[in-house]
Amino acid sequence: MGINIVAVGKIKEDYMRAGIAEYVKRLGSFVPLSIVEVDEYRLKDKPSDKDILLGLEKEADGIMKAIKPQDYVVALAIEGKALGSEDVARNIEAIRATHGTLVFVIGSSYGLAETIKKRAQERWSLSNMTWPHQIVRFVWLEQLYRAFKIMNNEQYHK
Repeated sequence: MGINIVAVGKIKEDYMRAGIAEYVKRLGSFVPLSIVEVDEYRLKDKPSDKDILLGLEKEADGIMKAIKPQDYVVALAIEGKALGSEDVARNIEAIRATHGTLVFVIGSSYGLAETIKKRAQERWSLSNMTWPHQIVRFVWLEQLYRAFKIMNNEQYHK
């Protein structure tokens, strides 16, 4: 089973890119992993709700191009199911048993379009707090690494 992360936007900060690269490297010993960045739709200052929905749908077009019909998709969304690290590990193990590629989708600062949420088999939440989407990518990679350490009965600090 491989894991793909489909994320809206590019990481601009060097320190964040370095942290992401470190976790991608660490995860490489457990699972084939790729990150696909799709373009973030640029909104004007103080966008209307209609502008935001249009932007989310434009981003959804790019996201859908990165997802194959047979992929198992998990949307990372604030309204998703909150899971602990052990729960993430158990869920990934269960998905791995029946599916080839697991795709995690990370939206932009306005979230994800409903079309993406409906395409996803599941929605998971990192927190009830709102996080910049660049930080979500870093934090999610750390949690994936933690999950694979748990699945392989390896020590990981708490």
